[in-house]
Amino acid sequence: MTDEIAFAVQNGVATILLNRPQALNALTHTMCVPLERHLRDWAKDAAVRAVIIKAAGDKAFCAGGDIRKLADRGPDGTAYRQRFWHDEYRCNTLIGEYPKPFIALIDGIFMGGGVGLSVHGSHRIISEHALFAMPETGIGLFPDVGGTYFLPRCPGEIGMYLGLTGARLKGADIITAGAATHFVPREKMPALEAALIAAAPASQADVDAVVVKFAADAGPSPLAGLRVQIDRLFGGASVPAIVAALEVEDSDFARQQLKFLAGKSPTSLKLTFAQLRRGRTLSLRDCMRLEWRMCNHVAGGHDFYEGVRAVIVDKDHHPHWQPATLGTVPDADIERYFEPVPQGELQFD
Repeated sequence: MTDEIAFAVQNGVATILLNRPQALNALTHTMCVPLERHLRDWAKDAAVRAVIIKAAGDKAFCAGGDIRKLADRGPDGTAYRQRFWHDEYRCNTLIGEYPKPFIALIDGIFMGGGVGLSVHGSHRIISEHALFAMPETGIGLFPDVGGTYFLPRCPGEIGMYLGLTGARLKGADIITAGAATHFVPREKMPALEAALIAAAPASQADVDAVVVKFAADAGPSPLAGLRVQIDRLFGGASVPAIVAALEVEDSDFARQQLKFLAGKSPTSLKLTFAQLRRGRTLSLRDCMRLEWRMCNHVAGGHDFYEGVRAVIVDKDHHPHWQPATLGTVPDADIERYFEPVPQGELQFD
């Protein structure tokens, strides 16, 4: 057990507390292991009717995985990466297949690994302080933790837009994208949690009956107003085609997206595009198996370590990607990221 994550059961409702507020509740391997164990035990325990996941502090639900540890190039880093991704992806899949209501109370930043701990659950309840993003292309990675599954299932091409650009969403935009199901103001979150525990809901309808008493209108969604534009611009047959469409479009939105894409790893952009197009027709488990292959291939390359150096370690925000342009990333190289890895396939049971 670790004090980075805490577990409790009250009146048939299990509670998970992410407890690293000083690190924006970033996910570590020592948190994943007991999390999976408790989720499996609760799934079989008739006395547990629902699960709530929440976080300590007022800044973040979970800002992602502990990227510094994942980018350690030494042998210890290699072993850690494999254990972390293996167990994290198993947790993400378990949440997506959970037989009981799984309720995420999101009152702050949720990005990357934090999205994986919430978006696959039955209820994702955000406050006005919630901030969503999948920013992995900016560190030479790809939108993992089930991004292969949930991003293609966002309305239209919103998932492709989010996956490539790493765009940050707030409020109603998070609901428009499908990453959240309800909006509840921060001041009502404690009362909502107490009401859920008192009600001990055993079905999604039972949870809805409680949440509706606290839910509020999240306000207007700028993202909804951009939907037609996003579908047109991000629906191309390749990343170069998307870039070409943005270059032709004479709008502030298009120019802003070109600026965002210019800073991302060209390899990550092409990999993400291929990943999300594949994910449209795959089951959650098959998506997670694919991501396991991808992350192990990424760990054998250059851009992930360079992206972490530039964005998280040195913070100079001037990564030197290899290859440096979209045109110099061979499509054949991208296909190799989806091939089996020596570590074997991701196992779930």
